Amino acid sequence: MAKIPAVLIFGAPGSGKGTVGAKLAATTALKHISTGDIFRGIAPSSESGKLLASYSSKGLLVPDEATVEIFGRFIEGLVNTNKVNPDKDMLLLDGIPRTVAQVKLIESVVDVKHIFVLDIKDEATIVARLLNRAKIEGRKDDADESVIKNRLKVYKESTAKVLGKYNKKIVSHIVGDNTPDEVFCDVLKAYVDFMKSFNKPAKKAPAKKACKKACKK
Repeated sequence: MAKIPAVLIFGAPGSGKGTVGAKLAATTALKHISTGDIFRGIAPSSESGKLLASYSSKGLLVPDEATVEIFGRFIEGLVNTNKVNPDKDMLLLDGIPRTVAQVKLIESVVDVKHIFVLDIKDEATIVARLLNRAKIEGRKDDADESVIKNRLKVYKESTAKVLGKYNKKIVSHIVGDNTPDEVFCDVLKAYVDFMKSFNKPAKKAPAKKACKKACKK
């Protein structure tokens, strides 16, 4: 299978990656792929489901090999069912790679072209967001403050180091403390700037139009 071009949306748990990613995919030609959604779609009674639960319940990352294997199977399924065309489509990845090892492991599947990073400096803001999300969505992994803080620790010690494996020139930092609309608008503008330098002219016009519409004041 040919490598599929991709951009990453990056940030700590609770930074709004999922929300922004879904809106960006709905506004542009990007295909949003969330490993969190993939994992939550796996039957809890399956071997993979039991493995995932044993880590997520403690706020720990799923082992690299298992994560990439599940991710690879999912992407292959999309390609085989014509939901993703490696020659025409670009993926928006949310939740992978989460470790330095995964950077190498996913290289056979995707070609990372750009990274959007949602930066939130205040940890208390993230904790509050996740606790509130737990109430609204019934997410067990967001309901325990000690688990949340452990996830943030894992992010700082492991996931944040992933950025160091990519060229700084392909990284766009976005202030994640702003309102959801402001964050989305900033990411959309960064996406348009990226597309200007990327050789896919057919996707430039829709992105510009969408940006003007979404960010119109």
